[in-house]
Amino acid sequence: MAEPMAGHADLGEIEAAGAIVWRHGPDGPEVLLIHRPRRDDWSLAKGKRDPGEQLAQTAVREVGEETGVRPRLGRRLRSVRYLAGGRPKHVHYWAAADPAPPRGLPASPFVPNEEVDGIEWLPLERACERVSYRDDVIVLEDFAQWPHRTVPFIVLRHAPAGRKQDWDGDDLLRPLDAQGQADALALVPLLACFEPVRVVSSPALRCTATVAPYAGHIGAPVELDPSFGVPDRPGNSSSGRTDVRDPVPATARLLAAGVPTLVCAHRENIPELLRAACGYLHAKPPPDPSVSKTGFWVLQAAGSTLAGIERYEVSASGLSPKLPSLCVDIWALTCDNAEQGKVFLHRKFATVTGYHDGNLRWSDQVARRHDLRARDGPGQRREWRATAK
Repeated sequence: MAEPMAGHADLGEIEAAGAIVWRHGPDGPEVLLIHRPRRDDWSLAKGKRDPGEQLAQTAVREVGEETGVRPRLGRRLRSVRYLAGGRPKHVHYWAAADPAPPRGLPASPFVPNEEVDGIEWLPLERACERVSYRDDVIVLEDFAQWPHRTVPFIVLRHAPAGRKQDWDGDDLLRPLDAQGQADALALVPLLACFEPVRVVSSPALRCTATVAPYAGHIGAPVELDPSFGVPDRPGNSSSGRTDVRDPVPATARLLAAGVPTLVCAHRENIPELLRAACGYLHAKPPPDPSVSKTGFWVLQAAGSTLAGIERYEVSASGLSPKLPSLCVDIWALTCDNAEQGKVFLHRKFATVTGYHDGNLRWSDQVARRHDLRARDGPGQRREWRATAK
């Protein structure tokens, strides 16, 4: 590395990203360094951003390629700027707690190569002594500030679902349009950088369909929570509204659980969700809480403290509009207590669970929407099966 750069980015700036990958050691956290034979130096794992990548994806990819470790990104660390080959370079870093191998697979062993011929886990103090560049020490010192471990709480706005005025059915059942379906697929690799393992959604179909690809990717159910549905506007009695509950206690419960969580909601209630989350974490909400469709906020929680917050915008406009067919299976369970009845929407990607009313209104409408044929299942179960294209 060369001298640090002052000022802001210009058109010739190289963007790169990496992470401080860490694990628990006998005397505190240990961090992962790489050795590059061409420069004979020790540094943090990082690399240049590929076209079309979000920086978080760059960090995960580059760390994986250089170390064999797939990191799970935590809080954002400070970035550094310097000259590289006469060009300004801006490197973005994250903390990456508890390296996690791809789901269901063993950890990838490090294989020495021409670019990186060695890696080493070192305590923080020794790592600061070992790295070859002052810029890396600055990032390590930022990481050394508490907290090391954080838990992501992601608040996502659903993907595009056409115009409400062009949909003549129940608004609860308004589906994603072609762009929305593409955006939902494009979300998967970006959300995977933070690895939320609990997926919660508004009952609206446009929300469940937005998170279904990611939920299927990790093999998790999508939990429907009316607290995150669209609230009624004054004088609006639309049948598309769910039995919306107060999102503040629901948000606090999710944060208190300490589980990496993704919540999909609507433009109308995302500001309130952010206020509730930041209130629980004893922090001020962002002055502009808005996000575009398929955009999301990542709040990094350290207990009841906000350790970091980022906003992401996602669009798959460059993807082919030709999408795979979705296989849709629906089961509806009836019982004496309607509040305990559950609807299971099983797509190619995920199983969505939630509550229905005693007359199966919600599930019947979904069935009609997809031209599904109903039949009685074992016991008090009604079953629909079909393939929706």
